[in-house]
Amino acid sequence: MAMLAGKSALPMGSVIVFILKMTQSRADYHRYLAVTPEMEAWGIFVTAAGRNQVAPGVHYPVGRHPDDHELVWERGRVLDSLQVVLISEGAGWFETKTTGKQRVEPGMLFLLLPRMWHRYQPDSDVGWHESWIELGGAQTSWLLQHGVFDERQVLFSGAIAAGVEEQLECIHAAILHGQQGGSGGTASDALRLLSLCANLGSGAPAQNHATQAVHSATRILSARHAESMNMEDVAKSVGMAYSHFRRSFKQQTGFSPWQYVIQVRMARARRLLSSSDATLDDVAARVGFNSAYHFSHAFKRAHGMAPGEWRRRLQSHVQGSIPA
Repeated sequence: MAMLAGKSALPMGSVIVFILKMTQSRADYHRYLAVTPEMEAWGIFVTAAGRNQVAPGVHYPVGRHPDDHELVWERGRVLDSLQVVLISEGAGWFETKTTGKQRVEPGMLFLLLPRMWHRYQPDSDVGWHESWIELGGAQTSWLLQHGVFDERQVLFSGAIAAGVEEQLECIHAAILHGQQGGSGGTASDALRLLSLCANLGSGAPAQNHATQAVHSATRILSARHAESMNMEDVAKSVGMAYSHFRRSFKQQTGFSPWQYVIQVRMARARRLLSSSDATLDDVAARVGFNSAYHFSHAFKRAHGMAPGEWRRRLQSHVQGSIPA
């Protein structure tokens, strides 16, 4: 299972544009879209989309949904369409008849395939942040008919580092700014999202020990990215010798274990820089760096500019996009 296709889902120059879209469309929402002939012409289109920060103790699911999308844990649910669901923060549970009940950790993604019984919910004492879209169209049907997605493997780690969050946010921004779910740009974003999902799950469904170990390691590294971790200890915890673990991790994800942690830290740092007034010292501490200096050095290596400059440019873009 090759979890990641490469080291960067978006060109570095696109990061400011992506965060600008994210900043403008950060509010929780869900929306169901009518399908038009124009949407069908693209072969793939968004039929619904949503994003929610579910606080601990809040009744789930949040908000009202159409009857055919109502999710009740006790009886589960079956949909006629394909959904992609990313959990960027928090934790909970996901279950299908094929996979059984599985733990969902930060940075994990699951696919809801058409006519597949499923249910999921956050831990009531933790909550989670979910981002999801629903897709339809001839291209989506073709991918399903040709076995690109398999109900035996619909829960994946490593989604944030793979660029799934960025791709979802681009789609949310388009929907919230009035684009049809089947416009050319949205269709292109949706197809790229499915490509990223397919790369997360490519390979034989049967997992050997190395694949299972790397899968477990990505969950550990995503959940504990802000902590100081010894990678040899992580390798030991998943039952592998460090040299074999590092080689297998690189083969399956495209990153060394430490590079993977940096990718997750940078994704969280961008969210903090764009959505809060946190100081660089605070951001550094929250994403796992010992000081603002070390954080700034890592951020500049990843994005070509210091975090302070990156934030100023983002704020300038946002202010310039607001009508007078």
